[in-house]
Amino acid sequence: MDFPYESLPTAFIASYAPQQWDTTIAFVAEYDALPGFGKDGGPGHACGHNWIAASMCGCAMALSAVCEPLRCRVLVMGTPAEETFGAKADMIRLGAFDTVDFAMQAHLDEFTSIETKVLAMNSIEFDFHGVAAHAAQSPERGINALDAVISMFNSVNAMRQHVKQEARMHGIITHGGEATNIVPDFAQCQFSIRAEEKGYLKEMRRRLLNIAEAAALSTGAKLEYRDFENAYDDMINVPAFTSLCQKEFEKLGVGGFIPEAEYPGAGSSDIGNVSYVCPTIYLEIALQSEKDVIVHDVSAMETVNSEDAYALMEQVMKAFTFSAAKIAADPALAADIKAQHAQIRDGRLSPGKKK
Repeated sequence: MDFPYESLPTAFIASYAPQQWDTTIAFVAEYDALPGFGKDGGPGHACGHNWIAASMCGCAMALSAVCEPLRCRVLVMGTPAEETFGAKADMIRLGAFDTVDFAMQAHLDEFTSIETKVLAMNSIEFDFHGVAAHAAQSPERGINALDAVISMFNSVNAMRQHVKQEARMHGIITHGGEATNIVPDFAQCQFSIRAEEKGYLKEMRRRLLNIAEAAALSTGAKLEYRDFENAYDDMINVPAFTSLCQKEFEKLGVGGFIPEAEYPGAGSSDIGNVSYVCPTIYLEIALQSEKDVIVHDVSAMETVNSEDAYALMEQVMKAFTFSAAKIAADPALAADIKAQHAQIRDGRLSPGKKK
């Protein structure tokens, strides 16, 4: 077991393998909590990552019992900070997923989908540097950095009309000046941009940076910018992989799967980054009861730690383990999943290329 993993003090990789193996299957365990939901305002599991971590460890333990005849190495990837800076992206850069053939993760939610949609996202911070001056006595001596920020917001709002329907752009002003009678010599804003596919996000980023540069040029301010969070990728769903897992769930009585085309409004997650490295399953699954899991809500801490959630955990462990075992036992199936993954990934990395 590697703990901590490289430079990430709360990340780990646990492995179990026969002396020789052909396939590596990773179960991805998220385990970060949300601030403010716990006792006395501390962190609490209001997104069910405690359930995720336990479920994925259970899958790994079950598959390890048959890994020798399957010539399969089993990993549990402990991945913190999905809710904040996206540690999976850091782990990918550090090589944690280089030898992983297939990855799997499950998440409790209000609905059930194995063709989950997450949006690719960039989060960029912009600094505009101007020249301070007295706003009444000598405004002509100043360069207003806040004007550049306001100009940028106006241009982003104009850009909204000319992006794809599912694209998202949202921003805040983090610094706008010190006093009304001083021309602001520094102003700062942050924007997050999202798209259904990584290739289109690249085009959105190019346009956003052009807007920032135009705002600086029009006001005379100087511009600096940086990514203040890891980039998040969209989710690649591989039909041969998702259909295999869905059939295993249906055998256990789990149904009502929402197809990707009907998927409700999506956010972003660093599991999308993993899906660009290797074929990845990201299952969102509803409790088989009258209770819903409302993520990022106080009620989630009760529903994910309930008998219904434990029963669903057992179903997830069975379906994921059976699916993983079938892949490890069938080289042709494994090759087909990998080929489909490569085709979809390459298409998304080339904007405008027909699939």
